[in-house]
Amino acid sequence: MNDIILTNINELITCKGHAPKSGKEMNNVGLIKKGCVVIKNGRIIAVGKTSELLSQYNIKDYESIDCSNKAVLPGFIDSHTHFIFGGYREDEFLARAKGDSYMDILKRGGGISNTVKSTREASLDELIKLGRRRLDSMLEFGVTTVEGKSGYGLDYDTEIKQLKAMRELNNIHQVDIISTFLGAHSVPMEYKGSEKKYLDFLINEVLPTVKKENLAKFIDIFCEQGVFNIEQSKYYLTKAKEMGFSLKIHADEIVRLGGTELAASLNAITADHLLNASKEGIKALAKSNVIATLLPTTAFSLKEKYANAREMINSNCAIALATDFNPGSCFTNSIPLVIALGVLHMNMSINEVITALTINGAAALDIQDEVGSIEVGKKADLIILDYPSIDFLPYNIGINIVKTVIKSGKIVINRQGGQL
Repeated sequence: MNDIILTNINELITCKGHAPKSGKEMNNVGLIKKGCVVIKNGRIIAVGKTSELLSQYNIKDYESIDCSNKAVLPGFIDSHTHFIFGGYREDEFLARAKGDSYMDILKRGGGISNTVKSTREASLDELIKLGRRRLDSMLEFGVTTVEGKSGYGLDYDTEIKQLKAMRELNNIHQVDIISTFLGAHSVPMEYKGSEKKYLDFLINEVLPTVKKENLAKFIDIFCEQGVFNIEQSKYYLTKAKEMGFSLKIHADEIVRLGGTELAASLNAITADHLLNASKEGIKALAKSNVIATLLPTTAFSLKEKYANAREMINSNCAIALATDFNPGSCFTNSIPLVIALGVLHMNMSINEVITALTINGAAALDIQDEVGSIEVGKKADLIILDYPSIDFLPYNIGINIVKTVIKSGKIVINRQGGQL
């Protein structure tokens, strides 16, 4: 592994400090002008100004990258995805474009059920092959860590198969994968009308294997009208917490049920979606340590209103942003689109967006001590932009301007060409 020194960085965005960052602190991205980063054995060993560090480190001992007229920032962390699945649902996307709602499609047997069938039929090797291609695409966008959820099996064998695919991909791919068990993503046809019985099946039959084989760090549930209600979600998450899992919850996405408040009361790691979170729910998040993971590309794809990021930040919440990449409601892993929507439609500053995609994304996966910022001792996961400032990220609407990706101190992406 070559040791690397990045010099003359026009904007070094460190995102250093306490994690997660909340409220006004989300605007503090730890900017260093004419910065320098020294990487050795895959770790960051020095961060500061070029003029200072070059007097301490011999540039000839390192692979030197001159970052004049470039910005450098931590690798992006996509902290909410469903990237392991079989099949596609392009017909449903076009139906929604013509006016059908997500819930309309779900009621007539579409939605998650379609993907469940395809994923059950896919082999482990097929899921690994598909997952590798999707991770390759994420890496091009500068994503160095991703969360992946199961939830397209809704049975023992397929749920475990999804988690094993993610475990194998974590071993063979440059992108780090944090797995979440989302067996409570929907109610399978064989359990319709018997939601608690299905949850008990997950608790008694599936979760013990997930825990024993260390297949997932988090447990998640889709708390939504027509899926799992507040009482059922609380029961399931409480049992999972007793088994030693950390909690996530799909909350208040389509109908305001009070999932945001539930997440706060259970001290979950994150509450996700939150398009219809109440003012009381937002206040509860602000008083807790729960991170609001917002998914603007899903709102964009479903033509729904966006989560109220501005009110959340003004209320002193901590926010993470993620793609929600999945085969149905949001078939995109485009970080550039997330950034554009965050700035243009969620009234976030570019600094807040970057915080949400780096150090807060790390905190949303409880890995903030390892990644998410450019600080001494942390894993050397960095990206170099092909422009001098992070301000060019939203300005290049939906366009990838990541030139170089460094993962664990190794250059894994180095795109050719340059800005005009």
